[in-house]
Amino acid sequence: MRRGREESVIRLSEAEWKVMDVLWEEAPRTIMQLTRHFQETTGWTKHTVMTFLKRMEEKGAIYHETGERAKHYFPKIDRQEAALQETEEFLDKVFGGRMGLMLITMMERKALSGEEISELYEILRRAETKRQDAETAPVKGKTARDGKDGGSQ
Repeated sequence: MRRGREESVIRLSEAEWKVMDVLWEEAPRTIMQLTRHFQETTGWTKHTVMTFLKRMEEKGAIYHETGERAKHYFPKIDRQEAALQETEEFLDKVFGGRMGLMLITMMERKALSGEEISELYEILRRAETKRQDAETAPVKGKTARDGKDGGSQ
């Protein structure tokens, strides 16, 4: 992974993403609340839900607090961070980390709406500004004028 935080990467299965979505939407949730939700949407049994919760706690994705009558489950990871990790892993695995190649591939398969094109232009403008700011920011210990070490020799 390019971000240098491999030790904190939590890989979620498709089913675990479904559980996380419910917990991100409304937490805490008990096993019975989760079971009712997933019985209706996926047909999962209480045993299946419990297996997912145990596995997800072991991964560090969720945690529980013991209430008077039931365990209350909470997300331990942020939705945006989990999505970013998943996106970076996908980008690295499928496109060798090349975002441009991914965008070209996606645009060749689907025509973009005017709104999507505007969003892309705005994203690219922000990325360019960020890149320019990083290039012009002084490097610690270097002078802006000549790039040489500013300390005495």
